Amino acid sequence: MPVATPDLARHPLTHWTGPLGLPDFPAIADGDFAPVFDAALAAHEAEIAAIADNREAPTIGNTLEALELAGEALDRVSAIFWCRAGAHTDKDIQALEREIAPKMSRHFSAVHMNAALFSRIDALYQARATLRLDAETVRVLEKTWKRFVKAGAKLGPQDKARLAAINERLASLGAQFGQNVLADEAGWALFLDAGDDLAGLPDFLTSAMAEAAAARGEAGRYAVTLSRSIVEPFLSFSARCDLREKAFAAFTRRGANGGASDNGAVVKETLALRAEKARLLGYDSYAALKLDDTMAKTPAAVLALLEPVWEKARAKAGEERAELRRLAAQAGDNAPLAAADWRYWQERLRIEKYDFDEAELKPYLQLERIVDASLDVAGRLFGLTFEERKGVPVWHEDARVFEVKNADGSHRAVFVADYFSRPSKRSGAWMSSLQSAHRLGEGATPIVYNVMNFAKPPKGKPALLSMDEARTLFHEFGHALHGMLSEARWPSVSGTAVSRDFVELPSQLYEHWLTAPAILEKHAVHHETGAPMPAALVEKMLKAQNFNAGFATVEFAASALVDMAYHSRGEAPADPLAFEAETLKRLGMPDEIAMRHATPHFLHVFSGDGYSAGYYSYMWSEVLDADAFSAFEETGDVFDAGLAEKLRAHIYAAGGTRDPEELYRAFRGKMPSPEAMMEKRGLA
Repeated sequence: MPVATPDLARHPLTHWTGPLGLPDFPAIADGDFAPVFDAALAAHEAEIAAIADNREAPTIGNTLEALELAGEALDRVSAIFWCRAGAHTDKDIQALEREIAPKMSRHFSAVHMNAALFSRIDALYQARATLRLDAETVRVLEKTWKRFVKAGAKLGPQDKARLAAINERLASLGAQFGQNVLADEAGWALFLDAGDDLAGLPDFLTSAMAEAAAARGEAGRYAVTLSRSIVEPFLSFSARCDLREKAFAAFTRRGANGGASDNGAVVKETLALRAEKARLLGYDSYAALKLDDTMAKTPAAVLALLEPVWEKARAKAGEERAELRRLAAQAGDNAPLAAADWRYWQERLRIEKYDFDEAELKPYLQLERIVDASLDVAGRLFGLTFEERKGVPVWHEDARVFEVKNADGSHRAVFVADYFSRPSKRSGAWMSSLQSAHRLGEGATPIVYNVMNFAKPPKGKPALLSMDEARTLFHEFGHALHGMLSEARWPSVSGTAVSRDFVELPSQLYEHWLTAPAILEKHAVHHETGAPMPAALVEKMLKAQNFNAGFATVEFAASALVDMAYHSRGEAPADPLAFEAETLKRLGMPDEIAMRHATPHFLHVFSGDGYSAGYYSYMWSEVLDADAFSAFEETGDVFDAGLAEKLRAHIYAAGGTRDPEELYRAFRGKMPSPEAMMEKRGLA
């Protein structure tokens, strides 16, 4: 019996009737997605055909605006689906993801290769100097034209067909890569028992491990999982080197365990197809293709940043390694320092050098209070207020909903926060949107969400964060503010729709306010006594903040350099993992430090195309954020109202409406040099 075509004007996936303009999540079933996707794709095809086949001369209204507003139903079902695929997936969603990813690629290849549509865009682009357009519209027109060209609009029929096939296959490979990593993460746990198994572990960690074990059907035991919120502190505190080795091996071998979830073949094919795609489009390498529309512009500019930092970080890591070996020998451990042991001896060294144990901070870093702190900073800088709306259902019961209001009480946005790790959620932390802000047509207000992977505490207990986790929360909320504060007219340049090496500026800059004295004094309070973090502990924390800077920078920069090495070649390596090993050897990678993201689980680069040839961007943006926060420090008030307004107008609200260098200069008056970043990292 044929399935009826969904009514897109009424279906809960495309017609959102929940509170605050949210989807009615309880009315959505997994089985709804496939038929609604098909109907939404067909509707978008019809809209594109109407634009392309319009007999009237192309105008901004009947071509560019019509293109930007087309596909609303597809945007809506896609937003919900990809949220579910990352934050709360299941076998049905994963099966559909493998089907939808190539189908969407095929669809958008057809849009971008539509000769009649591109002809209209090209006519506007060629006449742009005579159309009396405002600066934002000119930028949108130029970016749209370039997007079509880089998607193959100027290729001949045979090359168009090949590029479409490449894009479709890459979409499938990206979905497979992410699902393989999730399978390895969700499928592994090290179950421990009370007693010697828990030697050295602080209470906050054993509580989280007990909750993780109970969630996996092993109540009364303790589970080490591959969530960073558990595995990294376990590696830092466990006195059992044999257990550290097991956990570290599982953590670093995600995606490289053989069998169905192994990513070796996925990576090899991905790199080969990316190199072929670059050649088809006339670029020397995939990195050249990806960097063409960024601040860095070229692989050479990226390496000019990364290589000096790498040399300083490697030298610093060598000094750190010598101290760790000394400390281990003093404790009677004369075995060679292993990568699985670095974090453990690092914590012992931190105590020796600074009389500071990172675990001392945990009681003062309650999740609830750090959330409050992130919202407080947004209020002080931008006049925003946040009202939690209890009982509003979204994709999982742990996710929380906030209504965001401007200083005058008017509605600004909806913010959804999903903080806790679970087997149905991919690892890491991210920001995305169900709906982006814009003022085209009827306009739209933003619905933005953050996803984290903090260890969930036992019922009735507070979730306690590490300082790194607290920074992660601030970081992702900085991205969320970039989406919520957008005042772009055009959807395609709204919020975080900026170059990859600029998008991390608002998020990394926001981290600085976590340790502002006014914020720590108010929100870093003991979860049992309510007492503020002692001044002596704050002082020790700040003195130790650049501790282990060599290790941290080496593990990051190694990943960024390997990413660039893969993608700056004209030809893909025949054996990517051997190439990774050769690259690390050439760089002089210390044996005792592992890449933060080794190739088989490098989700940023291989689960989709987001950060391919772009992982460097965190450090590129760090150069900007170190300089930007200095501007506030120079005023003597890190909440200076005048500077905060410039920050809002030129960075958070502007989105991609202007060139990022122009935006940064409008805020700061100049471009920065890398020295401030290296000093901030403790490498100067």
